[in-house]
Amino acid sequence: MNEEQDRANGAARPAEPALRLVDVRRSYATGPVVTEILRGVRLEVNHGDLLSIMGPSGSGKSTLMNIIGLLDRPTEGQYLLKGAEIGAMGDRELSALRNASFGFVFQSFHLLARLRAWENVALPLVYRGEATAAGRRRALEMLDRVGMADRADHLPGELSGGQRQRVAIARALVGEPDILLADEPTGALDAETGREIMNLIIELNASEGLTAIIITHDRGVARQCARRTRILNGVLSEPAAEA
Repeated sequence: MNEEQDRANGAARPAEPALRLVDVRRSYATGPVVTEILRGVRLEVNHGDLLSIMGPSGSGKSTLMNIIGLLDRPTEGQYLLKGAEIGAMGDRELSALRNASFGFVFQSFHLLARLRAWENVALPLVYRGEATAAGRRRALEMLDRVGMADRADHLPGELSGGQRQRVAIARALVGEPDILLADEPTGALDAETGREIMNLIIELNASEGLTAIIITHDRGVARQCARRTRILNGVLSEPAAEA
């Protein structure tokens, strides 16, 4: 095979997925008792995916989220992030990779009450040691991106739940992560505001190619995602079609 054929075949190969889990298990030992939470999870997330992981309380979805977000380690199995095996990495290396790769959004927002909206958004940049002026400019850009430019100087207590979640999404994206990882992002919101937040995530995915993983117990939220998986008793499945 000549070089031109090699290059053509290489161009035809799919890009390396954003992340891949292979036979991932997670168990916890309490004395002699071992409880298995995840049971051989296989998952591949491609760049630009909008993926939901749906399951009831106790299904293992929070444990899976913690492993995906590098907040925990598998007991067994393989986790590759951007093609790199994370199993042999030390805590400091994992922390740096987590900060560069993920933006986190939580049900309860986790905004600091004494900081203005733009200051909350700029926090990840502060942790990276970026200059205050540059961080403020970037934070204001992100607030504008999520429709919150006019609330930049407001404290969290002066914002509605939906506005606080928009600030949290801006904070998650300010460091330009590869993946948005959202844990029940609509769980603390009323139905209409929840729809607005999901519409924002869908719009960012469609217009900017944002890779997003939504952890949820809500079937309505899950159905808004292009890819849908279910987790039950630590087993993850991806139905061929949504019922």
